[in-house]
Amino acid sequence: MPAPDYRVFFARFRSLLALALMVFVLSLLSDRFLTPDNGWNILRQISVNLCLSVGMTLVILSGGIDLSVGAILGLAGAVAAGVLKQGLAVPGTDLWLEFTTSGAILTGIAVGGAAGWANGFAITRFSLPPFVATLGMLSIARGLTMLWTGGFPITGLGDSFGHLGTGAFLGMPLPVWIMLALTALFVVVTKRTRFGRHLYAVGGNERAARLTGLNVGRIKLAVYTLAGALAGVAGLIVTARLDSAQPNAGLGYELDSIAAVVIGGTSLSGGRGSVTGTVLGCLIIGVLNNGLFLLNVSPFWQQVIKGVVILIAVALDKMSSKERDTP
Repeated sequence: MPAPDYRVFFARFRSLLALALMVFVLSLLSDRFLTPDNGWNILRQISVNLCLSVGMTLVILSGGIDLSVGAILGLAGAVAAGVLKQGLAVPGTDLWLEFTTSGAILTGIAVGGAAGWANGFAITRFSLPPFVATLGMLSIARGLTMLWTGGFPITGLGDSFGHLGTGAFLGMPLPVWIMLALTALFVVVTKRTRFGRHLYAVGGNERAARLTGLNVGRIKLAVYTLAGALAGVAGLIVTARLDSAQPNAGLGYELDSIAAVVIGGTSLSGGRGSVTGTVLGCLIIGVLNNGLFLLNVSPFWQQVIKGVVILIAVALDKMSSKERDTP
């Protein structure tokens, strides 16, 4: 009987093992960590990052990267808040459109999707590297947010819109319901649909995917559009929770998103990973942030610790890749 390969076991379950170890250690260090209120607080906190990270997972699985999701989050939230609070003038006419809460929500998601589509179009039509295209969109979205808001927060959005970020259903916070629904949807999309199979094929070997007849450009365009729309959902949650659209909302969120995806086991080279792994990655980032806060660790040291965690995750991914490639 062959001896069990513990390296394979560790590679497969390292994210889960890391999360369990963190929970165990933090529960010993803080008596406030393992409480129901703190548990719900962690889930609320990761709901935004998970929306971003699910979209980032799709992008990285395709072999790309998206640095603009945090900026798109801010733009989508600001536009939704603006049209809800002030309406929208139709250019060239005397018409003035008033928006309901549902209309503002759909507008925010549409803005996010449009920005993501622009990323995909630049990458597929002009063959720009994803890093360059999405870095440009980061700057564009930040500038448009400042122009739209004038550099000032948009506040007083009403209880109906605020319910999206602070309300509850069947005792569970609404952002957590949104997070669970999106997770379930994209687990099915990536694992049980033709689009999901094509996505893994493109990320695994783009040239081979083209030779088999796949429309690689269309798949990438869909991936970036979905990532933008999910960033729009995250922007709505943040804006509703604060009852305010901040001009600098989402600043640095793309880093936590990429970190969660990589920690969850998705390879930066594309073609390997899963949405469920990303959920674990988001939980690890959320538990880490929460635990460091409860332990009164300096925010500056928190950044250092998160950076070290990211480097370890990438190093482990590279080591696993080398072991798989070694005959």
